[in-house]
Amino acid sequence: MMLRTTKLRDAVTLALFTTATLAASTGTALAQSEPQATTLDRVEVTGSRIRSVDAETSQPVQVIDRATIEKQGLTSVAEVLQRISSNGAALNRTFNNGGDGSSEVSLRNLGSARTLVLVDGRRWVSTLGGSVDLNTIPAAIIERIEVLKDGASSIYGSDAIAGVVNIITRENYQGAELRTHYGQFSQGDGERKSVELTIGSNGERGNVVFSLSRVEEEAVMAGDRAFSRDPVRGLGASQYSGYSSNGKIWNAGPLDDGDDGWSEYLIVPPNATGIGPAGQQRYGLDQTVPWSAASYAYNYAKDNYLLTPQTRTSAYTKARYDLTDTIAVRAEALYNERRSQQQLAGFPLTGGAGFGDPDAAMSPDSYFNPYNPAYGGDGRAVEWSHRLTEQARVYDQNVKTFHTYVGLEGTFDFADRFFSWDVGYNFNKSDQTDRQIGDANMLNVAAGVGPSELRDGRVVCVTGPGGDIIDGCVPFNPLSPAGGVSQEMLDYILFTAQDVYQNRTESFTANMSGDMFTMPGGTAGFAVGIESRRESGFDSPDAFVAAGLTSGNGRKPTAGSYDLDEIYAEVLLPLLSDVTGAQLLELSLASRYSDYSNFGDTTNSKAGFKWKPIDDLLIRGNWSEGFRAPPISTLFRGLADSYTQFGDICSADYEGRTGTIAANCLADGVPADFIQRTNTGLGYFGQTIFPFSIGGNPNAGPETSISKTAGFVYSPSFIESLNITVDWWNIKIENALSTPSAAYILDQCYAQGDQAWCDLFSRRAADNQIDFMLLAPQNLSVTEVEGWDVNVSYTMPETNFGNFGFALDTSYVSKWDSQFTPESEVSSAVGNYYESDPNWRLRANASLDWSYGDFSASWMTRYMSGLNEACAFPGRGLCTDEDRRTAEGPAPRNRLGATTYHDVQVRYQLPWNGTVKLGANNVFKKDPPFATQAFANSFDYQYDIPDSRYMYMEYVQRF
Repeated sequence: MMLRTTKLRDAVTLALFTTATLAASTGTALAQSEPQATTLDRVEVTGSRIRSVDAETSQPVQVIDRATIEKQGLTSVAEVLQRISSNGAALNRTFNNGGDGSSEVSLRNLGSARTLVLVDGRRWVSTLGGSVDLNTIPAAIIERIEVLKDGASSIYGSDAIAGVVNIITRENYQGAELRTHYGQFSQGDGERKSVELTIGSNGERGNVVFSLSRVEEEAVMAGDRAFSRDPVRGLGASQYSGYSSNGKIWNAGPLDDGDDGWSEYLIVPPNATGIGPAGQQRYGLDQTVPWSAASYAYNYAKDNYLLTPQTRTSAYTKARYDLTDTIAVRAEALYNERRSQQQLAGFPLTGGAGFGDPDAAMSPDSYFNPYNPAYGGDGRAVEWSHRLTEQARVYDQNVKTFHTYVGLEGTFDFADRFFSWDVGYNFNKSDQTDRQIGDANMLNVAAGVGPSELRDGRVVCVTGPGGDIIDGCVPFNPLSPAGGVSQEMLDYILFTAQDVYQNRTESFTANMSGDMFTMPGGTAGFAVGIESRRESGFDSPDAFVAAGLTSGNGRKPTAGSYDLDEIYAEVLLPLLSDVTGAQLLELSLASRYSDYSNFGDTTNSKAGFKWKPIDDLLIRGNWSEGFRAPPISTLFRGLADSYTQFGDICSADYEGRTGTIAANCLADGVPADFIQRTNTGLGYFGQTIFPFSIGGNPNAGPETSISKTAGFVYSPSFIESLNITVDWWNIKIENALSTPSAAYILDQCYAQGDQAWCDLFSRRAADNQIDFMLLAPQNLSVTEVEGWDVNVSYTMPETNFGNFGFALDTSYVSKWDSQFTPESEVSSAVGNYYESDPNWRLRANASLDWSYGDFSASWMTRYMSGLNEACAFPGRGLCTDEDRRTAEGPAPRNRLGATTYHDVQVRYQLPWNGTVKLGANNVFKKDPPFATQAFANSFDYQYDIPDSRYMYMEYVQRF
C-alpha cells in the first residue's frame, strides 16, 4: 500500500507518510479577517488535541490519503483498512456462517472492540459488542484516514487500546465530481458497481459539501470454486453432513436388547414413493439396505456464499458558516443504508428424544411412520432427520445509520497567545432489521409429525387413530427423499423470523487548546476538554426465537444503557530547540478521568517525548494507560442458546479423569460408570444435544492496558524525499473480558472444588447429562503483544521516463502471548493459525508508482507470512508434516505457506478533466493457503477468495 509522503524539507513524518498541511480533524482553524491573524498552518493530528504548526507528535500515525485509497480498486473503507500491515483478523464480506454483513478493523489482532474508530475526531456508533461496522461509513466522503498505532485512552477514552482509526471527511471542496466503478471476478461472478456524486461550494463565509453514493456487491457461491465446494478440500464425502437431504431414521435398531437404536439407522433411498398400506417402498425395513450413510451424506458447503452480497446507499452533507471572523457554526448529517445477506444450506431438521426434542418425534400413529401399528409395525416413535434442501437458510439485514453533529467553533487571541475552542452535540444511531428465512416453527413440526391418516385420498392430521381432523394442520413427512418435502408442508412448518436491533450514541463535548508560556524550546501548549456521553442499545428477537420455539438457536432480548462523564487535560512542553544535540526536545503529558454509571471511575494517563539530536533524525517514545469499558452485550445480553463442543470430565471415558475428579463427580450424584452422550453418538467430546446458554454479566468491569512505543524517523537531507521509520511497540492487557469455556467451568468445579463454578450448570436427573450451562464473560485474562513497524518511502528525482515513487509498510509481531487467567500457562500465538484467527508474524505492503504526462500506474503487493496449525485431520494425507513428533508424542502439523498478492492499476487523464482507470487485484489468481482448521471453506476469511482475479474499470469526471 502506498501512503502519503511528506513535502516539508526538514519535517519528519510522524507516521510512514504525512503531508505538510494536514486539515484539522475536529474543526479547522478559521480564517481571520486579516491575513496575519490566520491559523491555517496549525493542525490537529490524531493522538493529540493540541493544535500546532508542527504536525508531529510522540506517537506513530499512518496517514492514508484519498489518492492512495483510489489506487486500490476497492469499494469500501473496510477493505482499505483491512489491508494495512498492522491489521489482524476482522469481520468482512467473506464471513458467511457467523457474519452479519458488517466489516471491522482489528489493529494488532487484539479485536475490533479494542480499536477505537472516530469520524472527524468524534466517536462513531458501535455495535452491541462495542466494535464499529465500517460499512456504515461510505467511502465517498473520505478525505484521508489517520491510523494511530498506539494507545490513546488519555485523549479519547475507552476502546483506544490497540490504536485509533480516525476517518477525516471531505470539506472545503469546490466543484463537482462523478465517480463510477464496475468490476467482476475472472469467472464472471461477484460483480461490483458503484457510483458517487460529490458537490461542493465555497462562499465568502463558509463551505458546503454534499455527497451521494450507491455501492452494489454481488455474491460468489462456494460451489463455484474448486477450493471451497467441499467442507474440507481433499476429503470429499467423508466430511459431508450426516444430516442427509434424504430422510433418515436414527433409531431403526431393535429397542429390546439394550441398544438405544442409534447404532443402526436407515436412510430413505432415491425415488422412494412413500409409506402406506398399499405396499409402497418401506425404506428397506424388510430388506438388506444396499446404500451407506456416506453415499447420502450432504455437501452443505456448496450451498453457502463464498463472498456475501451487499448494497449500500448513502447521503452526506457537511457545512460550515462563519458567524463572525472568529466564530463559526458547523453541521454534519449522514444517512447510510446497508442491505446484506448470508446463505447457508437448508436446515438440518431433527426430532426425537435423542435430539433433545421428544415432542418432535414422529408419532407411532403418523401415516408416514413405517413402524405404525396399522402397518404391522412395533409402534415406536421415530427419531428422524431431514435436511431441508427444499429451502435454503437466508439471513437478510437492513441497517440504517443516522449521524448528526452540530457545533460552534472558533479562535481568539489573548495576551499574545493563540487559542481555539469548540462545543458540539454528536448523535449517532443504527437501526437494524434482520429477516431469517428457512428455520422451522417447532410447534408446527411437532403437530405435523403427530397422528395422521389417509382420508378421502388426502393425508390429514388427526387427534389420534380414528379421531377428529385437526383444522389448519398439515402432516409433515421428514422421511421424504431428497427434494420430496412438498411446498404445502414447507409453508406449514417454516416461518420467517424478524429481529430488530438498535445502537445509539449521544454526546456533548467541549474542547479548548492554545498557547501557555514560553520555554527554552518554544511556546508550551495545552488542551482541555469535557465529554458527557450516553450509550444504549437493544436486541429484540422474533417472539418465536425468544420463546425457543424454532429449529434455530433461541435467545432472549437484550437491552441496556450506561452514562459517563469525562474530563481530560494535555500539555506539550518544548524543553529545548536549536542547540547542539537537541534541535528539538519536547515532552507531552496527558490524563483523562472517566466516571461510568455502571462500574465506577478510572483515570488513564500518558507521557511521551520527541527528540531531534540532528535535523535529519527524530527519536520518539510514548507510555500510556488504556482501558475498554464493557459494552452493552457484555453487560446486558439476554440468554442465547449455544450448542457447545465440550468433554464432560465426569464421563468414565474422559482421559484426564483423576481420583479427585471422580470423587467430586460421585459426590455430585454422577455415577462412576456415567458416559457422556452427544449428538455424535456415544463418546466424549462432542457437541451437546442440549443447548447451553450464553449471557451477559452486569458486574463486568473494564479491561486495562499499558502501551509503550519507541522508535525513530530518519529523513536524510542528502537523499531528498526518503523517509525511514522504525517503531517498537508493546501492549499488555489485564482484566481482559473472556468467556470461560465449558471445560474450564467443569475443571473449576470438579478438579478445584469451587462451588461457585458448579452453580453455573445443571444435570438432567434421568441420566446425569449436562442439560444447562451458563457461559458469561468475566475479567479473567491477560494478553501481551509486541513487535516492530518498519516503513520506507522514497520519491525519485524526475527522469526522462517519468516520475517514480516507492513505499513499504511492514509490521512484525515478535510476541502475542495470552493467559486465560493470570495463573494460567502462557500460550503463544505468533506464527500460528487457529480457526478464523491467523496470527501472522509479518505483514507487509509495497507499492511502486509511476507517472508520465497524462499516464500513471501503480503496482502494489500484499504479503502475509506463513503459519503453522495443528493438523485437524491426521493420517488423511492433507497436512504437510503428518509424522511430526514432540516430547509429548505425535503432533502432526500443517504449514500454511506465505502468500503474496499483486494488484495493478493504470490511469489516463483525459483532456476534458476526466480520468479513466483500469485495474486488477490478485493479478496472478493466487490461491489462499489450505487450512485444515478453517471453517467450511478450507481457507481463512482474511485471504482473497481462491482462483479469482478481480478486474475493474473506473471513470471519474470532474466539473
